Amino acid sequence: MAALATDLAELEQPAPDQPAAARRGVPVWRWAILLIAAAYFLIPLYAALRFAGFRAFTQVTSYPSFGSAFLLSLRLALIATVLTLVLMVPTSVYVYLRLPRLRRLMEAITIMPIVFPPIVLIIGVLKIAPGFLLATPNLLGLEYVVLAMPFAYRSLDAGLRSFDVRTLVEASNSLGAGWPTTLWRVVIPNLRTAMLSATVLTVALVLGEYTMASLDNFQTFPVWIVNFEQNSGPVSVAASLLALFVTWLLLILIVTVGSRSARKRGGAEVALFSVSTASVRQPPSAS
Repeated sequence: MAALATDLAELEQPAPDQPAAARRGVPVWRWAILLIAAAYFLIPLYAALRFAGFRAFTQVTSYPSFGSAFLLSLRLALIATVLTLVLMVPTSVYVYLRLPRLRRLMEAITIMPIVFPPIVLIIGVLKIAPGFLLATPNLLGLEYVVLAMPFAYRSLDAGLRSFDVRTLVEASNSLGAGWPTTLWRVVIPNLRTAMLSATVLTVALVLGEYTMASLDNFQTFPVWIVNFEQNSGPVSVAASLLALFVTWLLLILIVTVGSRSARKRGGAEVALFSVSTASVRQPPSAS
């Protein structure tokens, strides 16, 4: 019995402390991949910054056409984002609820702007566009809506699959709410994270697009950078870096505002390429 008690006491003794790295179990290769990826992105930025110099950044903003080109890009980003959400949100919800068999067809249709080159799309649009749109930047905004469809639809589709849309819609209808009320007060609040993800992707697309704007003869910010590159290399590189930094700031602002709004409402935070499950908002009462 004494030997048995001794053996049990030895078994109950805690194991010796292991090193902190062994307890955490963080593989070294993850840090290696992270460092390689950081070097891949940061070294070219550092080289471009050294080539341009800080003085070139002050010269960029002094050119008179800089402000108009940058404001035009922001205007087109706003137009494309609003139209994309207005068109894609009701369409995605309706297809998801009423026409689930057409989801594969919708995926095939929305992937077309990626399959066909932008130069093919812009030539076709210029041939069939009405005359009152040809001389306005609104035509370019409509073209950006087409380019943003693949990203917006997949973000919204992922958001619709993150909660039980059918049950919420049926509950809202049973309480007497119509389809506009159900869409505005039940579906859209639960799709806020997906809509912000689609907004981020659309803004990034518009602020970096060159081909369509160039063929449409509109001097957006990317077109201004390419045209100005022939005059001054350092200033052109500084303008490219400035566009990159401004785009990052806009995306960070959108994500930060969306995440704070989601946390106040008890929802999920905004993710750029994935939509986490948000807390489900209850349908409105039939008052």
